[in-house]
Amino acid sequence: MFGAIPVAPLIATLMLQTLATMAAYSLPAAAPAVARDLGVDGALIGFFISIVYGVGIVSAVLSPGFIHRFGAVRVSQAVMLATLAMLLTAASGGVLALALSAVLLGTAYGATAPVSTHLLVPRTPRHVINLVLSIRQIGVPLGGVLGGLLVPPLVLAFGWRPALLVQLAPALALLLVLQLARQAWDAERDPGRCIFHRGILRPLALLRQDAGIRRLSVSCFLYSGIQLCFIAFMTVHLTGVAQQELIQAGRALATYQIAGVVSRPIWGWLADRHLPATRLLTLQGAIMALAALAAGQFGPDWPFWLILLVCAVAGATASGFTGIAYAEYARRGGERRTEATGLGAGAMFAGVLVLPSAFGLMVTLRDDFTLAYGALALLAALGGLLLAADKGR
Repeated sequence: MFGAIPVAPLIATLMLQTLATMAAYSLPAAAPAVARDLGVDGALIGFFISIVYGVGIVSAVLSPGFIHRFGAVRVSQAVMLATLAMLLTAASGGVLALALSAVLLGTAYGATAPVSTHLLVPRTPRHVINLVLSIRQIGVPLGGVLGGLLVPPLVLAFGWRPALLVQLAPALALLLVLQLARQAWDAERDPGRCIFHRGILRPLALLRQDAGIRRLSVSCFLYSGIQLCFIAFMTVHLTGVAQQELIQAGRALATYQIAGVVSRPIWGWLADRHLPATRLLTLQGAIMALAALAAGQFGPDWPFWLILLVCAVAGATASGFTGIAYAEYARRGGERRTEATGLGAGAMFAGVLVLPSAFGLMVTLRDDFTLAYGALALLAALGGLLLAADKGR
């Protein structure tokens, strides 16, 4: 089975996602130092990710036209170029430079999933496609983990600006190495293709034309938003309501992230060998709902091992679904798989923007995590039910 995996394109797209995501999460990881240096509220740094994903929605939907014309390798190089520009801009200025750097990264960040699908799907046998795309999706949590682990020590040792600049080397190296494969991997590009025409919004047209993709997009919007709700509020919830020490809360969050990394290829293998991706996504929604209900009950009387178990289950589902979801977009998209994947990325990015804000507002207004997690459980169940009702799976 593993001999059928296209190793070189998989490594390239995995590195692409990892480096871009690490850059995106570096500023939040360095937020206290950045806030002190620039004299701003550290909470404002949190808007950096929102800008990246907000602009990323647009680049996800528009990127397929560029991929068809210039090739997936050239667009991948553009992603790395945007990453380099983001790192240099953020390290060189103040608050406005940080905002501009987020926009720069966002203009290409949305293309990471479509270029990966465009490169991997034609080179991957159908019996391992879910596994391959799930392995590639490890780059998202891996980039976040690397940002959280490597950036703070670099900030303490050298300052936050050098901590950003040190990432220039691997991003530049990948940009140059990709050039070696361009002739072979971009052989089917269409240099004469017109990008800016009515077809540029073809990914959005899929929502109207395909009920299955429409259901999948709503579910992915919900699942990705739930994923970020767990990440954004877990530490605050555990240290406040559950009265855990900060170190223990950090371990719980790490457990969530690690479960997301480990589970992705497992879900992919299951989708290739045993159950269709849509059924697994339905199952993930049900388990996600139960995990959200359990998280809403966290309290001082909960043993820490049980908290870790809930976090692991939540991470394995809310953070583990994306690989098989993208594979399902590619399957349903057929010849328009690049456009379908761009739509999927846009739907997931939108969930990341909307749901955590709504969750935080609910917690603030009600001063209660239980109700907010209950709402997440309902949304997760809704996402699962939408997929369960899909007759075209």
